[in-house]
Amino acid sequence: MQNATVVLSDRPLPDLRFAAECDCLAHLYGNAGDRPLRARVYATDLTDEEWQIVRRVMPVPGWLCGRGGNPEGFCHREMIDAVRYFVDNGIKWRAMPADFPPWSAVYAFQHRWHTDELLDVLHERLREQVRIVEGRDDPEPSAAIVDSQSLRGASTLTGERRGYDGAKKVSGSKRHIAVDCLGLLLVVMVTAADLQDRDAGVALLERVRSLFTRVRLVWADSGYAGALVDWALHALGMKVEVSRRDDRAGFVVIPRRWVVERTFAWLVNCRRLVRDYERTAAAAHESYVKWAMVTLMTRRLAAADHEAAAGRARPV
Repeated sequence: MQNATVVLSDRPLPDLRFAAECDCLAHLYGNAGDRPLRARVYATDLTDEEWQIVRRVMPVPGWLCGRGGNPEGFCHREMIDAVRYFVDNGIKWRAMPADFPPWSAVYAFQHRWHTDELLDVLHERLREQVRIVEGRDDPEPSAAIVDSQSLRGASTLTGERRGYDGAKKVSGSKRHIAVDCLGLLLVVMVTAADLQDRDAGVALLERVRSLFTRVRLVWADSGYAGALVDWALHALGMKVEVSRRDDRAGFVVIPRRWVVERTFAWLVNCRRLVRDYERTAAAAHESYVKWAMVTLMTRRLAAADHEAAAGRARPV
């Protein structure tokens, strides 16, 4: 019997050394091992500690659950690094650095994670972990703070998504958010800038009620006063407590309101979130807000793990 002849294709065999360096799902079960890993040189790149936190709570993509689609061919860690770089530096998609995967693949990755709600799952799991680390008794909040922030719109922001906020003298869009008492994002909603807070508050509070059934108390500023307070109490069973400005001169910290203002400050540290550049649906800007919070929470959790490890290492 003649020896069987093994015929190899022209495609080069994957180097298993690359696959062994990463434990993401695309490497373990997909085709990401066919490509070498990039060197991590940017400040926005996931550290090894951050990656282990993300890896533990990362949702399973549809192609791995039998819901169709081809196995992914790019490392999940590199994809998340690329999205974090994009949001933090505010670049155009086509200006993605060459050491990342192609910009079209990164764009498809973040779009797929948004439409398939994988980003929501990752964001919620990280928020629950941060609340536990911060000593909260329940990973789900029972109170929230709401506010809005007007954003100047770029030339790409047109149509019904653009409005003019007469109070802030801003032409563009408005970002409405609800946060917990730690300043962690619960709900984000983007509208035209000319929509009043009390009108947008109806949809915002409805989202909070549908996602967080334990929330019974909401702090807001005077822009939400009026009929919204009575409606929220009778329709949603939520008490809206209006925190008004102090008449004293100078800078005065308003109770509870400073928490949501601090969250806005966190967001505008990301250049992509300083303005509204999105041509298409407002959901794109909302997803970038969540990516910014994912970065903040992974860094906070990694710092907490480092402090805990240092505490264990101290001699008694």
